[in-house]
Parts: sequence; structure tokens; C-alpha cells
Amino acid sequence: MTSDTHTLVHLCSSQEWEQVRNSGQRTPPSLADAGFVHLSTPEQVHLPANRLFAGRTDMVLLWLDPNLFTGEVKWEPGVPTDPSSMLFPHLYAPLPLAAVLAAQPYLPGPDGVFTTPRRDPVV
Repeated sequence: MTSDTHTLVHLCSSQEWEQVRNSGQRTPPSLADAGFVHLSTPEQVHLPANRLFAGRTDMVLLWLDPNLFTGEVKWEPGVPTDPSSMLFPHLYAPLPLAAVLAAQPYLPGPDGVFTTPRRDPVV
């Protein structure tokens, strides 16, 4: 199955994914600090992955159906080093487990660098 423009992704650790499965939602620190949950499109997720998690082998990519979100999604600029015209989706509510279509390990290459993911989900 390939991604489309309606599928969004969220990156978290395997431990955080387990917490989502147990609690029914994801409330990362960014929700309290910035007011939103960081999301990406599949084509852009490698940018924050490399910036924040380079070399980590415990990351999980959550494939999401935005139609099942309980809050608003706004498309906003990332950090100054991202392409200037690139906007990232931000969810202004907790991320509900019901919106997770699939979860898959998101591993960097041998050089520790993440690339655009293929969708081979494991739920």
C-alpha cells in the first residue's frame, strides 16, 4: 500500500508507542509546550527524524488517518533549516489511537541516516 496526500505520519519511540496502545492516545510533551502534536507527510518525515533521532533504532512510524483526529490540523512552517516553502501538519489535540492505521519500525540506514519510508505496516 502506498501513501497518499491524505495519510500523515507521527514518529515516536517504541516505548512511547506502547504507551499509546495502553492509554488510547498520544500526548507528547509538545502538546503542553507548543500546543500541538508534530506530524509529517511520509515524504518529509526523514527531516525531523534526522534532526532529532539520527542513529536511533527504537523509532516507530505511525501511519495516520486524519479523518479520525478529534482536533484541528494546521499546516505550519518547520524549523529554519527546512525548505522555506515546506509546511508541516500540527495536530492541536491529543493523537487518538483510533487514528493509527498502522505502525512500523522506522530504522536508519547503516550510516545512521533516515530516508523516506516505505509503507510496510505492522499493526
